[in-house]
Amino acid sequence: MCSFRIGIMNSTNETGPPCTEAICIFYTTVNVIIFILGVAGNGLVIWITGFKVKKSVVTTWYLSLAVSDFLFCFFLPFSVYIINNDLDFGRFMYKFVLFNMFFNWFNSIFLFIIISVDRCVVVMFPVWARNKRTIRKACVIIILAWIISAAYCLPSAISLEVQHHNQKTKFFYKLNYIYPKNSHYIADVTLDFTIGFVIPFLIIVICYVFIMQKLKSSQIARSKKPFKVMTLLIATFFICWLPYHIFAFIELNNKISVNFFNSGSTIALILANVSSCLNPFLYAFMGKDVKMQCYSLLLKIENAVEEEGLYTTQGLPATHSQESKPSTTIESVQ
Repeated sequence: MCSFRIGIMNSTNETGPPCTEAICIFYTTVNVIIFILGVAGNGLVIWITGFKVKKSVVTTWYLSLAVSDFLFCFFLPFSVYIINNDLDFGRFMYKFVLFNMFFNWFNSIFLFIIISVDRCVVVMFPVWARNKRTIRKACVIIILAWIISAAYCLPSAISLEVQHHNQKTKFFYKLNYIYPKNSHYIADVTLDFTIGFVIPFLIIVICYVFIMQKLKSSQIARSKKPFKVMTLLIATFFICWLPYHIFAFIELNNKISVNFFNSGSTIALILANVSSCLNPFLYAFMGKDVKMQCYSLLLKIENAVEEEGLYTTQGLPATHSQESKPSTTIESVQ
């Protein structure tokens, strides 16, 4: 069962030193940026992979990852409100927001694994992959990943209790946890670390090591760019997710400074959140077809802005711009 990291969300309610205003402001500001970039970036990937480019197994992976990250980023402002204890959303909304947060975290991680294994299979067994990889099979795998993620996080959402009193929100489990000393909670944190970081990280590293060795031995890659990209993917996963799990274990230590834990947990949560707005740039936007569609979209926007400025400065109605200056260069890009 996924252990919802409720420590930082309760940190403003404990009897010790509260979460400082500076930390809350910093957390809110950064997450607003993540929200904007994540919704825009993942929304663009959804639009391109879902409607603009030819359907393939790869675009199916990217579409699923973008949908998961989009849902996470879309509801991110609600989690910020929960951290700051600004509003009483109601018991169901609290449960839903936290479930959505952790569900999409784990779902994205599982999709990382799928993408990495798929890339490895394509490079190591190209003939088999060409004959066996289908969009239908990819959709089945994606559905299974979503179901597994939901099944892993749902018990914690059901067990989570919420109390709102004197403009303060308190989260706790109703499974007789003596938070955070209980052995069940320790087991859940360890399980999260194993399933959410150790196993995925090992699989991702092993897959990309095999890919790098294959590319080197066959001299398929004439530049160092593929190796830099794969190194960047591994490093990003490591940097974004390891601090979160480290502070999950630190939380078990009652002797730790509350101020240190609040500051460290905030940074760890931000890094985990950042991965959802980085994924479009690390995965989808590196694809040739997606990049061409992005360039085409940007050219269309630039052309529209230029036409609007030209005709408005001349005192002509903007609605006549398309008739007066047809765009022929954009069509050739597509």
